[in-house]
Amino acid sequence: MKPMAHLGVGIGWRPEIAEAVERLPGLDWVEVVAENVCPGHLPEALLRLRERGTRVVPHGVSLGLGGADRPDPEKLAALGERAVALGAPLVTEHIAFVRTSSPVLEAGHLLPVPRTRDALDVLCENVRIAQDALPVPLALENIAALFSWPGEELTEGQFLTELVERTGVRLLIDVANLHTNRVNRGEDPAAVLDGIPLEALAYVHVAGGVERGGVWHDTHAHPVPPVVLDLLAELRSRVDPPGVLLERDDDFPPEQELADELTAIRAVVTAGAATTRPATAGPATAGPATAGPATAGPAATAPATEVPGVGVPEAAPEAAAQEPAAEAEFLGDTEPARTRVALGQAALLSALVAGTPVPEGFDRLRIRVQARALAAKRADVVARLAPELPGILGGRDPYREAFLAYAKGRPMTAGYRRDALDFAEHLLIRDLPADPAARRRLTAWWRDRAGARPPGRIVRWARTLVGRAA
Repeated sequence: MKPMAHLGVGIGWRPEIAEAVERLPGLDWVEVVAENVCPGHLPEALLRLRERGTRVVPHGVSLGLGGADRPDPEKLAALGERAVALGAPLVTEHIAFVRTSSPVLEAGHLLPVPRTRDALDVLCENVRIAQDALPVPLALENIAALFSWPGEELTEGQFLTELVERTGVRLLIDVANLHTNRVNRGEDPAAVLDGIPLEALAYVHVAGGVERGGVWHDTHAHPVPPVVLDLLAELRSRVDPPGVLLERDDDFPPEQELADELTAIRAVVTAGAATTRPATAGPATAGPATAGPATAGPAATAPATEVPGVGVPEAAPEAAAQEPAAEAEFLGDTEPARTRVALGQAALLSALVAGTPVPEGFDRLRIRVQARALAAKRADVVARLAPELPGILGGRDPYREAFLAYAKGRPMTAGYRRDALDFAEHLLIRDLPADPAARRRLTAWWRDRAGARPPGRIVRWARTLVGRAA
């Protein structure tokens, strides 16, 4: 595996903090959410960063490489276009699934894949498809999770190690996610770090979160806690990370607080330079997973307390060859595995977003917590994409009440922007909001964005009757 170039310490670029990011002292690079930028219309602030030599890495959130379906060629092409437009040395994504095709459902969130042989086979083939389509190397991130899958066959370390061995993909290790999974799934972060091939490390994510009711929520909206900096130090004691990046996605603090967090991160990385010990990787395969319980619950030994010096190859796009290890050995018919993975993911996602029964073996309490979190996130994202809606509906609380009632019976099937339009149409079909002036404003809002006339009264009556019959 080719060595990674040193990128230093960086921050996740977000429009809300674009000006502050430009002024941060000693900033080496930034990461952008790939789906939030358009190759032909890059924000001026990003262009200025590039002009002064700051590297920009696109971080995708919608591929769903852990899903049962093969990657969408259009999504792969879009991610590659952003890499080229930004002059990026690599792109990153997640080890997660985000949707199902039968039934058609969108989670709007990164969900964990089962650590089974079937899921690993599917993931490896999807990664190879992505690598062949992308113009630059790919790195994949471990995600935070509220629950575990029953019947897992591999530990996190075994799963990640074999993924790297079979595909040559790089790893993006999020130490905040390691802490999240310690609290929520009883997993030992040190065991994960000891069990993965750290020579494949592309870079590291650091972020904040909060604990509520024994569940750690990876919010990216809170300061980085000492326990996460301690895990960064644990990783630094094993390897000199090519890059480290601070993620902050909401509730942005003053500029000085961002600078202070970067200073604290830089201090951990620098302090570990004298103590780094050789990285060792655990075996690629072993017996059944023992890192955590089959059903998720707070770890008994967890401390009481969930849109950079990055590692990138020295070469340009031609370095996209990922050096898959003995790839031919693993090529085969994945269709039976895809079918089994698809059935499990569809049952789980249906329980999370469509109210169907929780599949056997899952922690029902944790699934309910996750379902509520997905609905709340859905409401919040739609409100950010369509800030007029809370105003039309009389404020944040009436909006959330109306949206959550809508979400109970209408799973998302086509992304958040379509969801906003579907929500507005849902209200209009029911002659809501009750205030005629507000209803006229909502009608105008819907018409401007949908490019069509809103449903007439007869159509609304017919749809209502169909809904009641169903």
